[in-house]
Amino acid sequence: MGWQWWRVDTLQDEINQLKKQDESQPELEPSLLQLQIQQLSEDRKELIKGQYRDKHFNACSMLLGFGVFESIGGGVNTYLRTGKLFLGPHLYTRAAAALVLPMQKGNETARKLHTVLDV
Repeated sequence: MGWQWWRVDTLQDEINQLKKQDESQPELEPSLLQLQIQQLSEDRKELIKGQYRDKHFNACSMLLGFGVFESIGGGVNTYLRTGKLFLGPHLYTRAAAALVLPMQKGNETARKLHTVLDV
């Protein structure tokens, strides 16, 4: 779901680049670039109809909620058993979740870090 939503964003970037190239080459007949733009636009419309953004948001919200519950429960359990707290994989999940707001604002670096931390 995340990959499909990511593809919607990247398709728009590709379409914009092709439109810039097409403007510099005026022709009377439909060019190869115009056909590519049309195909990419159709692909993007199909991906948007799939509502992958909402599906990704819902699934990840549930996963995040479970992860927060699990990490707090795990931390309490560890502290009660050993008297110490240790850093673990939950740290990466929290860091990835913290990048959601910058991603929504269009920060491409945050988007890439979010993907890397979740893997």
